[in-house]
Amino acid sequence: MAKRRDRRVVQSSGRRQARGDTSTQVDQFSESAASDRKLITIFVSFFIVIPAVSVLVYCIKYVPNTYRTESHAHQEGRVKTDLNYQEILSKNSKVSNNASHRQYTYPVLAYITPWNSKGYEMAKRFTNKFTHLSPVWYDLRSQGTDLILQGRHNADKGWISELRMKGDALVLPRVVLEAFPKEMLIKKKLRDKAIELIVSECKEMEYDGIVLESWSRWAAYGILRDPDTRNKALKFIKQLGHALHSVSSARSSKQPLQLVYVIGPPHSEKLQVHDFGPEDLQSLNDAVDGFSLMTYDFSSPHNPGPNAPLKWIRFTLQLLLGTTGSDAWTQAHKIFLGINFYGNDFLLSEGEWHLEDIFKSVYTFRFWWGAIIGRDYLSLLEKHKPDLRWEEGSAEHFFLYVDDENKNHAVFYPSLTSVSLRLEEARIWGTGISIWEIGQGLDCFFDLL
Repeated sequence: MAKRRDRRVVQSSGRRQARGDTSTQVDQFSESAASDRKLITIFVSFFIVIPAVSVLVYCIKYVPNTYRTESHAHQEGRVKTDLNYQEILSKNSKVSNNASHRQYTYPVLAYITPWNSKGYEMAKRFTNKFTHLSPVWYDLRSQGTDLILQGRHNADKGWISELRMKGDALVLPRVVLEAFPKEMLIKKKLRDKAIELIVSECKEMEYDGIVLESWSRWAAYGILRDPDTRNKALKFIKQLGHALHSVSSARSSKQPLQLVYVIGPPHSEKLQVHDFGPEDLQSLNDAVDGFSLMTYDFSSPHNPGPNAPLKWIRFTLQLLLGTTGSDAWTQAHKIFLGINFYGNDFLLSEGEWHLEDIFKSVYTFRFWWGAIIGRDYLSLLEKHKPDLRWEEGSAEHFFLYVDDENKNHAVFYPSLTSVSLRLEEARIWGTGISIWEIGQGLDCFFDLL
């Protein structure tokens, strides 16, 4: 910053300055002031205007436009931390009459499972709130020395037709690679066969592409620890993506088939060799249209607690996308940030226990743990009439209860508030969201989408 100029006038030692001298001083003062203004203008332009314009350009280019209108649930004051079970029981199915209005316009990928019929109903009811719908239908398996794609018996073409009459959401069935990975990735014949099976199924069934899940399977087999096999795995994903992109969607000749790839969060503070990281994101950029990030299942039977702490979600995104302005960061718009619509009911250990231990991950259970969906949650509320508590660190609601056998339980299930905060987090990062799965949530959650 320019130093402040000294504007004092040194007076003559015996008499008053002549009028002409005064005029000269005024001119000098004006020139000094003009110089200061010029320096201030340069400072403001360089340090304020240019950075502000840069941020604006970045947001326009990479961050999806979002409508900041309040949802029906927000307007009614139901998005809050101090909840009681009566409110949830009486208003869990309350949604806006306008079921097609979207609160935000970032991409929304919704999973639907064949074992939960409510998901199919929700997909039809709220079709226009989704950009991508992924029914969990297919597995690619080894069959002797060959490969087979199983799952067409799950496919419901009538349901797809109904969806397409109501909206423009893309239908991308999920395909899980269950085939022996090392054999498939090493042998070109099997790689080509896998791609042929998937592309042919998309063309015959008139899908808009697929959601592929394989990374977690490959990591479990240990093949991602070998650099050569890891490179072959990335190469296979690229080949599949390019093969799908070479085929036009049955709905539009201008729309190629799409590939969304499922990736898991890291399991430690530093990326391990088998973790999917920023370099992988960049490597697959041209071949993959989106990445479904599984930011849920943070807790486990051995470490009961929140389903997806908000701080952990932020950490995961930071690890995957790197710092602002990095190459990976520019791919944020391709991420579908995972949001769970299910919860967990943990049976806690017998003996003395303390509430704070749950959030320190030092408390274990001995007997039982189970995922719960909306109807299970409502049944527990109705039976036990618990006090709902808000845990600030994880930004999740939970409650405790004692079952009929006098055993202690801790239940974590999404609320309007926890879902709303994760939607806002996605907006801040400029990512889409993926929901597992829409048949497991309360109806009121859809009011936020």
